[in-house]
Amino acid sequence: MRTDLQRELQHCRGLPSPPGVALQLLRLAQDPDAMMATASNLIGKDPALSARMLRVANSPLYAARQRVENLTQALSLLGLNATLTLALGFTLSRQMSQPESNCPRERVWKRCVVAALAARLLGERVGLRQLEELMLAGLLQDIGVLALCQLFPGEYQALLEQALDNTNLLLSERETYGADHAEIGALLARHWNLPELLTDAIGQSEALAQVQLPPFQACVRVSGLIADIWMGQDTEQAHLEAQASCMTHLSLGPDTFNGVVEDVRTMLADVCEVFEVHISSPSQLRAILDDARELAQLRAMRDLQEAARAREAAEEFEGRARRLTEEARRDPLTGIFNRAQLEHVLGKEFEAAQRHGWPLSVAFIDLDDFKQVNDRWGHLVGDEVLRNFAQALQVYLRGSDIVARYGGEEFMIVLPGIDAATSANVVRRILAEVGRLPMTIIDQQPLHVTFSAGVATQDSAHAFPSIEALLTNADKALYTAKRDGRNRVVSD
Repeated sequence: MRTDLQRELQHCRGLPSPPGVALQLLRLAQDPDAMMATASNLIGKDPALSARMLRVANSPLYAARQRVENLTQALSLLGLNATLTLALGFTLSRQMSQPESNCPRERVWKRCVVAALAARLLGERVGLRQLEELMLAGLLQDIGVLALCQLFPGEYQALLEQALDNTNLLLSERETYGADHAEIGALLARHWNLPELLTDAIGQSEALAQVQLPPFQACVRVSGLIADIWMGQDTEQAHLEAQASCMTHLSLGPDTFNGVVEDVRTMLADVCEVFEVHISSPSQLRAILDDARELAQLRAMRDLQEAARAREAAEEFEGRARRLTEEARRDPLTGIFNRAQLEHVLGKEFEAAQRHGWPLSVAFIDLDDFKQVNDRWGHLVGDEVLRNFAQALQVYLRGSDIVARYGGEEFMIVLPGIDAATSANVVRRILAEVGRLPMTIIDQQPLHVTFSAGVATQDSAHAFPSIEALLTNADKALYTAKRDGRNRVVSD
């Protein structure tokens, strides 16, 4: 910072001071026991301030259902905190906005008004409660300009006139004074004894993009860039820079950012009336916002399409996964359960039978003389016989029964809840019915098959210690059936 500037700031020589009403408002704002009546009496002494408070109460910022007709109604609507904060802002800003013959700063003042509105709207989007404080911080973020105008009127006037936009002004300030108006504004705010929250926001109002800011200060930082959309010469570039900063500092995406800009455009005329200025929207702004809305709609359509495609892909993947899972459970030739799935299901059924005390029967089935079918007519015919036999077994079983291919021409039936006598009768009925059905037609002649079966039952009379023991007994019964001439059912 330049030595003479630092000396002036350190000793407060030549710095502007807040008017008397602002000092009283500051004391009230910092008094926890402040009363609305005291604020009302103080504001009522200043007709211009009273008129502004009425206008702001009737503005879209507060959207009262009924028009506010007097100061008492206005202050009741706003509440004590908002009243003191807004009144302080109006009082301090009056000193900023007064033109001086040797320092034209109308553009800077208009930028502050736009920034004040933008800061409040950004605060709403990120869920901050200090909306009036945000508006005040946005309004006062350029008070450093006030200090520089008063300390170096001729020199600083030239900088203001030559600066194309706020970015250009900041570069010139840093080159000339070794500090920008944000740093100087923070010093002035401390000289005025403004609250630390406002002082920090003013000091960080021109922070670099990589600086991490708390939400309050970030809203003020972005608000100045939004104001540059109105005050800069390149509206489109200013829009892009503000949008990028909004994402960096507040994590608000393009749609939310453009919503804020649209609200500023819509509400600015009413706010300008409150602050007694006239600010026109840039001619490019409506086109930029229209393009942004169109892009948002296209992006939304694309997102919907991508979501639909993702759902379809997910459903297809789930369907494929279900098919693969089902295929892993099924015997590829016959379509019934394979041995691995049989063991899984049988384990659950055996555990349930032991836990609840109900019977569980299993039947080992082996096609009789199946090797002769393969040797005489070939394996393709043999495969067809196996497929048709598996389907025939399922016809005569309940939905809760399980049939699986154990291996080769061997099959197994699991009959939950069926006792020994009933299970043997079920398998004999299947043997009788299947024996009458042709498993295929060869040379216009039906091919019939028979089977041998061994049945074992887990019940109160036969409590097997394990599945293996139950299956061993069923296998022994099957061996007996085959030994005794095949085409029969034997129970253990």
